[in-house]
Amino acid sequence: MPATACVEPPAIGPYRLPNRVILAPMAGVTDRPFRQLCRQLGAGLVVSEMVTSDPRLWHTRKSRMRLDHQGEPDPRSVQIAGGDPEMLAEAARLNAEHGAQIIDINMGCPAKKVCNKAAGSALLRDEKLVAAILEAVVGAVEVPVTLKIRTGWCEASRNGVRVARLAEAAGIRALAVHGRTREQRYGGFAEYDTIAEIKASVGIPVFANGDVDGPAKAAEVLDYTGADAVMVGRGAQGNPWIFREIDHFLRTGEILPTASPGERRTVMRNHLDALHGFYGEHMGVRIARKHIGWYLATREDAKPLRQRFNALDDAQGQRRFVDELFRQATALATEGISAA
Repeated sequence: MPATACVEPPAIGPYRLPNRVILAPMAGVTDRPFRQLCRQLGAGLVVSEMVTSDPRLWHTRKSRMRLDHQGEPDPRSVQIAGGDPEMLAEAARLNAEHGAQIIDINMGCPAKKVCNKAAGSALLRDEKLVAAILEAVVGAVEVPVTLKIRTGWCEASRNGVRVARLAEAAGIRALAVHGRTREQRYGGFAEYDTIAEIKASVGIPVFANGDVDGPAKAAEVLDYTGADAVMVGRGAQGNPWIFREIDHFLRTGEILPTASPGERRTVMRNHLDALHGFYGEHMGVRIARKHIGWYLATREDAKPLRQRFNALDDAQGQRRFVDELFRQATALATEGISAA
């Protein structure tokens, strides 16, 4: 059994999480259908994809959909992004009015289009601005405010510990740390020494993020860093079962059996239906292509299957594809049993 088995899940303000596994915010991925799916499959907390702090964009269709939390269980965490303290404070107020119960500030996104606007991980280069943003946002809302960062801007500027102390001093209630610098983007491997140092330097909950792709890795990262929870990002794409698998392993030391073909079909079909329902058929069909592509990624025939699926342009065709995929798998399994 992992050494982490008896550790109590962390609390963010008044919200005690049910476990120690969190879905990371990912632009274009953690929309409402995916967040709800991950919660159903064991995520202790899910964080929305980032909402811009620019008020000129609040009325776009994309922003309106990102502000939609209908039917989501508590606590609802919404990430905001920007580089201006007053704009971010106003964005925090707006999201709290729309039902956000936790506000998360993005200082971890490495994307050029975000960093070029002096937002995301670009903020780590200006610690005075970091402090001003944190104080403005914390002071603007009654709900808890959390922060997501990287270990620094580059190898020569690994200032995650200093930023973590600024965060705690400003009233940030929890801190997620991706174990890479901005310069690394998603290349190479995450390092956890800096996360361990940050955890030892502050008293607020710390969530370790980066390369957590399964139960054993999650336990290893928690034991090494002393972090209060793991945050899973890319490891959940096409594998929303990862949350219950990690949670079960942390509690019991046992590996859960993988999802059965029947359950995989049900989850994929329900995910498809949720995407079509949330976005409407035209947009939902397009967005479903990347999600189904991730579900197929571990198969040897993933490439031709993705090509077939991506050529479909209606919701009914996508549903038939998933049904046929699992009918073929069931038939092959039955033939194998008969031959034996």
